[in-house]
Amino acid sequence: MKKSLGAKTLVYPTPVFIVGTYNQEGKPNAMTAAWGGICCSSPPCVAIALQKVRHSYENLLNKMAFTINIPSIKFAREADYFGLVSGSKEDKFARTGLTAVKSELVDAPYIKEFPLNLECKVIQVIEIGSHTQFIGQIIDVKIDESLQADDQPSIEKIKPMLYAPDNSAYYGVGEYIGRAFSIGKDLKTH
Repeated sequence: MKKSLGAKTLVYPTPVFIVGTYNQEGKPNAMTAAWGGICCSSPPCVAIALQKVRHSYENLLNKMAFTINIPSIKFAREADYFGLVSGSKEDKFARTGLTAVKSELVDAPYIKEFPLNLECKVIQVIEIGSHTQFIGQIIDVKIDESLQADDQPSIEKIKPMLYAPDNSAYYGVGEYIGRAFSIGKDLKTH
């Protein structure tokens, strides 16, 4: 028997995205966002949802660009910190010692030490309710070359973090199960 939990912000997995932006003066900022994910294949796009009170919200509207930085589990402390304080009050890069790198493709910084970075230009802004969704076209993806296997990103080497909204906890990626679009083929009738 299933138990009703009511309407909640509950889905698994939920990413740990660190959103990189610049303010009007060109100061880099980063914030943790869990409400997001890939939303289109062609053109490749990612969506993030932010509240208007966030410092990054204004940065996004002003620059119409952002980066998504995927932290490995070894940067859990820094990723959590990016969501605890406002960039209008603290210099998050100075505090963490992480490096903001100016993208050559979009007007936003990416984080050098994080294994995977998506450089995005905002192509749509949608008011939803408590949050505003920013859809960014992915202009480029950068990866630390040592975190690839067969010239592809290796999730086992990247070791991204996941967020569980029900208990506000971070997790690492679990075990390998099988190839997508393959392990269910035996159930097909045609």
